Formats: sequence, C-alpha cells, structure tokens
Amino acid sequence: MNLDFIVALPEIVLLAGACALMLVDLFVKSEDRRASFFMAQCVLLACAAATLLVLIGSNGILIHAFNKLYVADAMAHLLKLAAYGAVSAALVYSRQYLLDRGLLRGEFLTLLLFALLGMMVMISANSFLTVYLGLELLSLCLYALVALNRDSAASVEAAMKYFVLGALASGMLLYGMSMLYGATGTLNINEVARQIATLSKDSTQHAFLIFGLVFVVSGIAFKLGVVPFHMWIPDVYHGATTAVTLVIGTAPKLAAFAMAMRLLVNGLLDLAHDWQQMLMILAVLSMAIGNITAIAQSNLKRMLAYSTIAHMGFMLLGLLSGVVGGNWLNAADAYAAAMFYTLTYVLMSLGSFGMLVFLSQKGFECENLEDLKGLNRRHPWFAFILLLLMFSLAGVPPTVGFYAKLAVLSAAVNAGQIWLAVVAVLFSLIGAFYYLRIVKLMYFDDTGDSFKGAAPAAGGNGMRVLLSANGLALLALGVLPQPLMTLCFFAIKSL
Repeated sequence: MNLDFIVALPEIVLLAGACALMLVDLFVKSEDRRASFFMAQCVLLACAAATLLVLIGSNGILIHAFNKLYVADAMAHLLKLAAYGAVSAALVYSRQYLLDRGLLRGEFLTLLLFALLGMMVMISANSFLTVYLGLELLSLCLYALVALNRDSAASVEAAMKYFVLGALASGMLLYGMSMLYGATGTLNINEVARQIATLSKDSTQHAFLIFGLVFVVSGIAFKLGVVPFHMWIPDVYHGATTAVTLVIGTAPKLAAFAMAMRLLVNGLLDLAHDWQQMLMILAVLSMAIGNITAIAQSNLKRMLAYSTIAHMGFMLLGLLSGVVGGNWLNAADAYAAAMFYTLTYVLMSLGSFGMLVFLSQKGFECENLEDLKGLNRRHPWFAFILLLLMFSLAGVPPTVGFYAKLAVLSAAVNAGQIWLAVVAVLFSLIGAFYYLRIVKLMYFDDTGDSFKGAAPAAGGNGMRVLLSANGLALLALGVLPQPLMTLCFFAIKSL
C-alpha cells in the first residue's frame, strides 16, 4: 500500500465507518438506535487503533504525506486520540438525553463522525488548503447539529446565527490565507515559513504578510471563541440542545488549537512579534469580558459559554509566551502548557456539560442556577462530582485546573510577561465567584418541600460511571499531572 495512505489510515477508517453507518442506520428500526450507537463507538475504537499503529510504526517521527499536504507527528497523534475520547464520551452522555426527546437519529451519529473527520484533517493539515478543507467540513457538520431539533425556534435561530457568523469568519480566514499565498507564492505551511524568513521587513511582500496575518488571526480567534469574535458562543450554546452544546464546547477546541499551532507557530513564527501583540489583546479582553459577564448569568449554559471565552483567553497566554524576541529557551514549555491547558479544559467541559445532560429529565431541562439548589441532599455523589468540576474550572487545588493555570502563568512569567500573569490571576479570582456560587447552591441553599430540582435521568448506568470517572480524573491529574504534561512537551518538540 502507498505510504501516504498508511499514514492517513485513521482518516480512511473514519470515513469508511461513517459512510457504512449511514447505510446501516437505514435498516435500524428500534428507536434507541442501539446498533448504530455501538457501531459508532466501534468506529472510534478502530480509529484509535489505527492512530496507535501509525504512531508505533513511525516511532513518533514527523512524517509528511500527499505531497506535504498532510503531516503526522506526535502532536497530531495525541490530539486525535483526545478527540476520539471526547467524541466517544459525548456519545455516551447524549444518548439517553436525545432518546427521551426523540432526537436520537442516525443523522446525529453520522454528522458527529464527519465533524470528527474535519477535526482530524485540521489537526494534520500542513497546507492552507488542507486547513480550510478540514475547517469547512467541521463547521458544516456543526451547523447542522445545532439545528438538529427542527421544532425548536431557539435551535433554528442559533443555527442561523452560527452559520452566518461562521461563514464570515471562514471568509476572513480564507482572505488572509490568500494574502499570505500572494506574498510567499506557496500554500505549504513549511514553505511559507521559509519564504517569510527571506523577506525584508521593508518589502511590499512583508506589508501583505501583516495584512493577511490580521485576517488569519481573526479567523483563528473566531474558532477559539475569543473576544471580540465571541458573539456566537452564548447564543449557540444556549439555543442548541444541551447534547449538541456538549459536542460544540469540547472536541472542536482541540482542532482549533492545532490550527493555531500549525498556522502561527509552524508557518508564521518569523512574524511572532506581530501576532503575539494581537493575541495579547485578545487574551486580556477574553479573560475580562468572559469572567465578568459570566457573573451576571442565571442560565447555566450561558454561564459556561462565557466561561469558555475566559478559558480560551487564558490558553492564549501560553501561545503568546513561546518564542519571545527570537529566544527559543522557553518556547517548548509555553506551547506544551497551552496544549495541556486545552486538553484539560476539554475534559472539564465534557464533565460540566455532561452533568447538565445527566441532570436533565424527560420534560425537564437542567439549565438554570436555581435547578441545582440542594443537589447535595438529593444526590450527594453527583453533587461531589460537580463540585470537582467547578473547582477545576476555577483553578482550585488539588484539581488539574490549578496545575493547568499554574503552567500557563509560569510560561508567561518566564517570557517576561509578568503584568499579563498578574492580570490573569486577578480575572481568575473574579471568575472563581460564579463557579463557587454553584457549590453554594448545591450544599448550602435550602429548598422547600414543593421544589423540583435537577435529578439524574432514568437509566444510563454507563453515563453514571463515565461521569464519575470524568470528575475523578480531574482530581487524579491534579495530583499527578506530570505524565500528561510530559506527553504534551514531547508532542510540541516533534513540530
């Protein structure tokens, strides 16, 4: 078999599996879609096995394929494995929820697998064309998923907003890439880096590069959901069904991080001084607006949406603390810290939205803060798991959220960005309020006899086990963060 196809084996397996799932689902008559669900999980397991085979076969060495349009390195393998895990967990969390609402259809499973394929293409992209191809495949699937509940006006409205703003952001990114292509004469990300290194700062091409860079950073910022390109996040998170919000708020962040690393670090590192200034502004604005606005929210999904904005702003601190003034000394540590933060945030977000799905029953949506009142008295174990999730999001030791924040702050301080680290700590303290407010509601607020709060949905023992493991994993990674951080460090060193 051609080496190119061996390297791209995970994508080929996923594409074949998604197409087969579409056909199989036509013959599935049961409402619970048990056969389709287990087939989707088997496809994800096969993708993970294929990725491990490629990793073992290459010994973790960087491999280019398809005329350098595609790259397989340690970062790609690690992010893909994390994406498989996130999508698999999302399937487990959402199955009973969608079944209760009559939304568990083959379209959901198929769109989710094709969205994952888009993420994988983005993660392994080594050309502007490949990046854009993966991005559009992911985006189109997410637009359709948001509109999954066609009978809900809120879902349809959210899908329209997401589509219009997403199309605008994709256009900006494509325009920026076209400017970079015009200045360098190549679409290959590595070749772009080589061409930029030879250009004089006084040349016309350099002016084109800076102009294109602004649009590229804008496109990346939209996909990450940072200020001022965050407008879609609260409305989409709120309007979509909670199971779809769970999907949007987790695995796609891994692909967006990979896109930022490929474009900014692999391709535009010689322009680091320029894009670091842009990311600095985006990071501060995101932490400020995200944390402050979240305090005013009474809807849990909107609160977590603004929390996402703040966390992505915090992650940007790691990206902008890499190569400073041509100094590579702390670059690997900074980028590894940003990657570690992204991975652990996805785990925290999975648990948080998974808990909202779990506590929603047929005819009842757990969406408001008041719904969590007295949860400890009704379901002490899941109140404890939610406490771990909130503590980790707030950065309270000994959860992994604390270590993730500490790693990013250390990178910022080592890069000489002490004022940024101080600002980040201040906004993190502000942000702790709305996380701890949930803990207060669960443990200290009294509820009347007639109060009907959130309660676990019937069935779904697998969800109970997975949700418990998700919460406890945050504690375990907080106590022993070094193995995952080491993996992130070696993944970054492979670039």
